[in-house]
Amino acid sequence: MAARQLQEYTKEQVAQHNKEGDLWIIIDAKVYDLTRFANLHPGGKSVLLENDVRGTDATEIFYSLHKSEVLQRPQYKRLQIGTVKGEKELFKPLPPGSLSPVPYGEPQWLTKGFKSPYYNESHYRLQREFRKFCDEVLIPEAKRCETTGAKISQEVVEVMGKSGINAMRFGPGPHLKGQKLMTGLTPETFDRFHELLLNQEVSRSGQRAFIDGCLGGAFIGLPPVIHFSRPEIRDKVVPEIVSGKKYISLAISEAFAGSDVAGLRCTAKLTPDKKFWIVNGTKKWITNGHFSDYFSTACRTSKRGLTMLLIERGPGVETKPIKTSYSSTAGTAYITFDNVKVPVENTLGEVDQGLKVVLSNFNHERWGMTANSVQMQRNIVDETLRWTNQRIVFGKPLIEQPVVRAKIAQMISRVEACQTWLEHITLQMQHMNYAQQSKYLAGPIGLLKQYSTAAGQETARDATQLFGGRAITQSGLGSSIELYHRTIAFDAILGGAEDVLADLGVRQAQKQIPKNVRL
Repeated sequence: MAARQLQEYTKEQVAQHNKEGDLWIIIDAKVYDLTRFANLHPGGKSVLLENDVRGTDATEIFYSLHKSEVLQRPQYKRLQIGTVKGEKELFKPLPPGSLSPVPYGEPQWLTKGFKSPYYNESHYRLQREFRKFCDEVLIPEAKRCETTGAKISQEVVEVMGKSGINAMRFGPGPHLKGQKLMTGLTPETFDRFHELLLNQEVSRSGQRAFIDGCLGGAFIGLPPVIHFSRPEIRDKVVPEIVSGKKYISLAISEAFAGSDVAGLRCTAKLTPDKKFWIVNGTKKWITNGHFSDYFSTACRTSKRGLTMLLIERGPGVETKPIKTSYSSTAGTAYITFDNVKVPVENTLGEVDQGLKVVLSNFNHERWGMTANSVQMQRNIVDETLRWTNQRIVFGKPLIEQPVVRAKIAQMISRVEACQTWLEHITLQMQHMNYAQQSKYLAGPIGLLKQYSTAAGQETARDATQLFGGRAITQSGLGSSIELYHRTIAFDAILGGAEDVLADLGVRQAQKQIPKNVRL
């Protein structure tokens, strides 16, 4: 189909079309014929007629009401009939893969003029290629799923599998062997900072439920299989998950016990021949649980002992969706295990020593959640700087108000502090094995997650105040702020509530205070 020919018009020519039944306007050097559209305008035709935009340049008033992306929608692009003679488009959409031009819109390692000791050329290459993939494939999919509540499409998951993305999101390790990774990375060169940037790029979508729905269950449910299962189980299950053919969840939380892992009631008892476990009980708030094929499940196996089991969906396993304050695309589920027969070969780690598996796995889970949390805060900083710079209040941009700049200063300070601490912790993870991370990083990671999610809640509140009524509306200029404010509690609760993690961090420090230390 041939491209539609656009004509050039002078401003004087546009000005002649200034009445109902013949209505043109200019937006960013482009001419739009709104004659037939006026009656379909979502805000009513009176907005177009009463604001005296007829036949004029309405760029400023348009951007005070709408996002740039509105003009890219097919139904609105069709309204363009020409361009303004002698003028050039100013607000061109950035091509896929572009960095944000807004100060603090990117972490400093991606900011022109800044250096970092943590990232090398391989990280920059992966970031460029993966961001382009996110912009072209993952973010449109995220917006679709967040709105409809649908599970991420199988096609996208399998594309991610073939590109090595799924495997890379579980970090460095033997599961990368034989995988074809983006930009020619090898299992030997892939490190925690590659994994960190992948997590943060996914979080640029800002679609909170989709971030969990995009294999969030596997991110926390597969590591126990990778690190604690028998080789024959690992060699069967890991390829199924990283290819995207099957799904896995971590099943820990119960209605009876959330952060109190030791209080779990789901039970597993050995059969007389000791060949099977019989599992009975329930799990609640399980991410991806509604569409998972496997469940890394914590079960009580003695009065004081827990054991981790890999349970495959089958007879006796029932999942029901839980309606939460974010989209059902996350697949949040309530799970019932009714006399489920599990082969003893599916035991993860040692019998009655499951708490060690759970606690060591928490470090990777909380680190990943912090990466997501920090990036989503940065999304809000970026949007707030854009908004306050273009919003005209009392005759000048909103950012000209000192009280506004003070709020933004705090938002920037929080996200930069969190990013710096996160990268420091990531460096330690890069040089520690799983056991060392469990010994040395449980407290620091707990404190980092607690601080970053508390910072996120402050940022959500500040941004809501700056966007005003738009921040409580699920469409339009403040839609990202509304979604962030509505779902920030997920970061603060999942993986361990803030108060519990703060206490964990201090208790870990308390244990390390030498006995002979006094003021």
